[in-house]
Amino acid sequence: MARLATLAPRLGTLDTRTARPAPKRADPELLTIEHRAWRLEVLKRAHWRCQWAGCGVQGGRGGVRLYADHIIERKDGGAPLDPANGQALCPKHHQVKTARARAGRMGL
Repeated sequence: MARLATLAPRLGTLDTRTARPAPKRADPELLTIEHRAWRLEVLKRAHWRCQWAGCGVQGGRGGVRLYADHIIERKDGGAPLDPANGQALCPKHHQVKTARARAGRMGL
C-alpha cells in the first residue's frame, strides 16, 4: 500500500516566549488631575473599604488595592467626575461588576 506524503506547514509558529504583547495604554481621561481628585474623594468617602455588599475588605496602606469604580460606567453615560457616581471596590468585586456591565451592554 502506498504511503500518503504530508506537506510541511506553510506558516511558521509563533514563539510566545519571545513575542511580547502590545503594552497596555491607560485611557488619557483617567490620567488627568481631575480624575485623580475624584478617585481620592471616592476612596476617602468609603473609608478605604470595599463597598460591595458583605465585603468590606480594607484598602489603603497595608490593605488591598481598591478601585474607584463608576457605578454607571462612562460608556453607559455615567458622569465621569461626579462623586455620587463612584464607589470603592476590591479587585474581585470590580471584576464582577465590570463583567456584568459589559454583558448587559452586549445584551447577554
